Amino acid sequence: MSETILALENVSKYFGSVIALQNVTLRLKKGEVHCLLGDNGAGKSTLIKTLAGVHKPSEGEYLVDGKPVSFNSPKEALDVGVATVYQDLALVPLLSVARNFFMGREPTKKIFGITVMDINYAAETAREKLAEMGIMVRDPHHAIGTMSGGEKQCLAIARAIHFGARVLILDEPTAALGVKQSFNVLKLIHKARERGISVIFITHNVHHAYPIGDSFTLLNRGKSMGTFTKDNVSKDEVLDMMAGGAEMQTLMNQLEGIQV
Repeated sequence: MSETILALENVSKYFGSVIALQNVTLRLKKGEVHCLLGDNGAGKSTLIKTLAGVHKPSEGEYLVDGKPVSFNSPKEALDVGVATVYQDLALVPLLSVARNFFMGREPTKKIFGITVMDINYAAETAREKLAEMGIMVRDPHHAIGTMSGGEKQCLAIARAIHFGARVLILDEPTAALGVKQSFNVLKLIHKARERGISVIFITHNVHHAYPIGDSFTLLNRGKSMGTFTKDNVSKDEVLDMMAGGAEMQTLMNQLEGIQV
């Protein structure tokens, strides 16, 4: 847990005169689940895209394995093991589970000298890797549209792990899921951590983040409110910081004054 695998050091991102991120520092250790918390407009999306190689920092350093990096595309981030699973999952509903699992990295074989996708190998591998993550697929040749939202999230995560992700960046993976499906995704994050994979879990739901997280960074209007470990911050304290505890108390006092 002492090795830092990925870090942002005093990173800022500007879009013209708009300050999207300002002096944000985030350090991720090997085998750690680091929760990035913030409300809408806090800067989470910009931070995700900076980590994923979509945006370059305007200021500050981005380091992987202690070495400065400057990604020109998400593919370059993937090449060093930094994989991002967005909310839309990059899945095609009408394609099969197997084809979605290997989309863009299709295994091939030759038939009469013609290169074709080895669909049977893809199906068996997809079934096996999903089973390792606790997802039992009856038929990997079935369209992925038949799977639940939670199962699709798990497939996208399992796919990233299979193709060598050392760092998983998960963009609001439980946002549109029910209680049971959210629990399954959190179990999968736990299994990834057991494999030594580092996870950045982006969410605005403290009730999902706190049970699984080892450390927490809070964003507010593009600025970091600090990084805390579970040893030195309680769930209620995280909720209070996210809700703006002092501002909320002032408002409540004002409302009480109006009622009187």
